[in-house]
Amino acid sequence: MANPLVGMFRIKELRERIIFTFSMLVVFRIGTFIPIPGVNVRELNAYFSQQLGGGRNPIIDHLDFFAGGAFSNFSVFMLGIMPYISMSIIMQLLLIVFPKLKKISQEEGGKKRIQKYQRIGTVFICLIQSYAVTVFAQGIVARGAPILYVGILQFTLISMMTVTTGTMFLMWIGEQITKRGIGNGISLLIFAGIVARLPDAIWQLGRWVNESPDGNAVFAVIVFVIFVAVVGLVVFEQQGQRKIPVNYAKRVVGRRMYGGAPNAFIPFKINPSGVIPVIFASAILTFPITILSMFEAPWLHAISRALVPHGVLYNVFYVLLIVFFAYFYTQVTLNPIEISKQIRENGGSIPGIRSERIEEYLTKILNRIVLPGALYLAGIAVLPSLIHSFFNIPLSVAYLMGGTSLLIMVGVDLDTMSQIEGFLKMHHHEGLTKKGRLRGRNL
Repeated sequence: MANPLVGMFRIKELRERIIFTFSMLVVFRIGTFIPIPGVNVRELNAYFSQQLGGGRNPIIDHLDFFAGGAFSNFSVFMLGIMPYISMSIIMQLLLIVFPKLKKISQEEGGKKRIQKYQRIGTVFICLIQSYAVTVFAQGIVARGAPILYVGILQFTLISMMTVTTGTMFLMWIGEQITKRGIGNGISLLIFAGIVARLPDAIWQLGRWVNESPDGNAVFAVIVFVIFVAVVGLVVFEQQGQRKIPVNYAKRVVGRRMYGGAPNAFIPFKINPSGVIPVIFASAILTFPITILSMFEAPWLHAISRALVPHGVLYNVFYVLLIVFFAYFYTQVTLNPIEISKQIRENGGSIPGIRSERIEEYLTKILNRIVLPGALYLAGIAVLPSLIHSFFNIPLSVAYLMGGTSLLIMVGVDLDTMSQIEGFLKMHHHEGLTKKGRLRGRNL
């Protein structure tokens, strides 16, 4: 039996897509180490190393987590792709609130117009967040760390321009990967940033075991077991699905007969939206955290402390947003009205359900599936906070050994594998699994 990994590179189109995707991810990782002009890299590293020794700001760890370490490097990619994701959420909400805008999106060429508005909005969000970064840099300078070669005004103008350009360039890379590579480009950029942090997390875990008074090899083993268990749970949850049987009447069109397909069904996943709710919820919370953490006003500081990433209030909002976006994104992608309309137009029916009640039945099934799936997703997402609280391991390690990171890594990996498998089967190769397909679990 041929090795599927070898088969991947025998197909010219698939080989070119994989190489292109890998090349773009390398460009992204190189960019995370290119600092903003005017930054004293040596003093900046010394400042953050000193903070790491005395317990680094959890907000910095949180922002670094999604930027793949680019934030603490003050690199041109320090905001990552999160401003674009934030604007995507805002645009999706605007399409629901304003019917005229939704009508524009449904017209010919409407999607391109919406994408144009989305890019313009991303620029504004980048400018706001990049200015907040300059305020944060001023705070570091005020504490006696000479991290800038240039004056504050010059640095403000330079950083706002370069960081905004960096995020827009990342957005372009993501779109190119989706179009010319393999997998979802935006998700893969976040995936690459998380994976790049794993070696450092393992090193910090070893350092914690050897040097910290709270360090314990048994705790490290327990954390590793939890890591493996969570991977298994995420795969189980991502692959689980409920099959809705559909019968189609036979129709004769010309000399051909259509319909009457045996075993036809609609697959509803436990979590139809995948890792999107986690990414959206993180983006929504990252935006105010970035802004609030950069200013010195006492009341803003109090809100910033209350929303500390591993705190109770943060996790409460996190869970609520995950549940909200699970329902929201499911309604956008799996609209029961549209599905029932398509079933009726194609002469289909669901056994035991009258035609006029198909929409009600599908809505009921989706509601029953999405809520436990969203709560399951939220439970795994807040796991790092629980691990940090019970075992007192470094927060940066907890972020990467469970919860959000694993949800994104496993979800993006499964999605990319599915696309690769589709290419292999299209060219009559075996899939990546022994039976040639990534199977879902029936519920």
